[in-house]
Amino acid sequence: MDLKFLNATVITCDDERRILRSAGVVVRDGRIKAVGPSGEIAGLYPHLPTIEARGKAILPGIVNAHTHVLLLALRGTVEDMTAEVIYGYMTPISFAMTPDEREAISLLGCLEAIRSGTTTLVEPFRHVVNYAGAMAETGMRLYFSENCADALTLKIRSGIYEFDQSWGEQFLERQRELIARFHDTSEGRVMVQVAAHAPDNCSPWMLRQLNDLHEKHGLRRTVHMAQSRGEVAQVRRYADCTPAEYLERNGWLGPDVVGAHWTYCTPEDVELLASNGVHMAHCPANSSRRGPHQAPVATIMDAGVNIALGTDNMTEDMFQAMTIGSIVHRGSRGGGIDPKPQAMLDCATRNGAKSLGRLGDLGSIEPGKKADLTLIDLDNPSLRPAINLVSNIVHYGHPGVVDSVMVDGEFLMLEGKVICLDEQEVVTNAQNAIQGAWRRLHRQSPDVPLPESLR
Repeated sequence: MDLKFLNATVITCDDERRILRSAGVVVRDGRIKAVGPSGEIAGLYPHLPTIEARGKAILPGIVNAHTHVLLLALRGTVEDMTAEVIYGYMTPISFAMTPDEREAISLLGCLEAIRSGTTTLVEPFRHVVNYAGAMAETGMRLYFSENCADALTLKIRSGIYEFDQSWGEQFLERQRELIARFHDTSEGRVMVQVAAHAPDNCSPWMLRQLNDLHEKHGLRRTVHMAQSRGEVAQVRRYADCTPAEYLERNGWLGPDVVGAHWTYCTPEDVELLASNGVHMAHCPANSSRRGPHQAPVATIMDAGVNIALGTDNMTEDMFQAMTIGSIVHRGSRGGGIDPKPQAMLDCATRNGAKSLGRLGDLGSIEPGKKADLTLIDLDNPSLRPAINLVSNIVHYGHPGVVDSVMVDGEFLMLEGKVICLDEQEVVTNAQNAIQGAWRRLHRQSPDVPLPESLR
């Protein structure tokens, strides 16, 4: 869609972090053609259709650097349970779902993400090939990967770590199918990565298999890392080292790697990861459900690591990630005003693009870059008074301020209405799918209790 926006406030997130008032943005052939004063843009492109954006701010499309959309199935449950979550609930329910349920829940994730101003989702999970097609049809920019493991993950909640290559081969086969069907499709809007679920459930054999795929197809890599005390303890028992050291020993550190969480990294781990150019996908909101996130963020920032933001699970709200991220990052220094709001907005835009190797065409509003744009309503009461707009967005922004969302120059949401999905149908189908998945989980694993409302 070729058009021009006029009279907007453009938050460029470019190298100078310019904020342009009464500005215009030209979109042609899915890319940003020009950015400048509205009068100049109107004069240079008089015949292009015009969208009047007075009272709106245009931001680079938000990049969610790490999420698992299917875990919306657990929203409002495990946050308030005392049980171990990763292997106690997240892993079992991912296997309990049917392909149709996965598709229905994934579209709920896309819907929430779009309404939250997100244009790019990075989705490593299980059985992704079942629902990648439905997500791709929304028009979002997507990075998929199968969260591969060769430990028998359904046994881990019982304290059993047992590696089985035939089990791991099932993950690898789904990963191969994902590559064959979806990598570099929809004119490059849909891409595939390789993912090792975590160091505690991937043997050296599995990490080698994934590196072979990474090298054969030129794919980027992602991994959960030091996300739980159990993971750290298991890697210590198994390999007598930390998760970061284990990944280094097995050729799994480098500037193409995004590591999620880093919660229990040591200062030495951070130094090792930084020296290898590993990116951090920080998910501060989800990681703070049971208290402030404990990752050594100050040490990570001081080491010069590129920190991107993600939502992880139970939500796709990146405004919440910025708000809680600011609190966590400042708290890691004992309080104060560092990092500044622009640095947090960078984490949700240009840093996310950098973590994907895409800063050349995503993450800021500049001529030549992809027209992935988020428009927000500056007259929303939560953004007034508008003294420092970026501060308002980071501290007080929420999905309700999002007006429109564009990917590759095509609107997914326009003036408050999502146009790529039937919202009511998505919500209804997802509710039914989630209830079905929970009940099947309980039948398959009676030791996993049903939420009270489903009994």
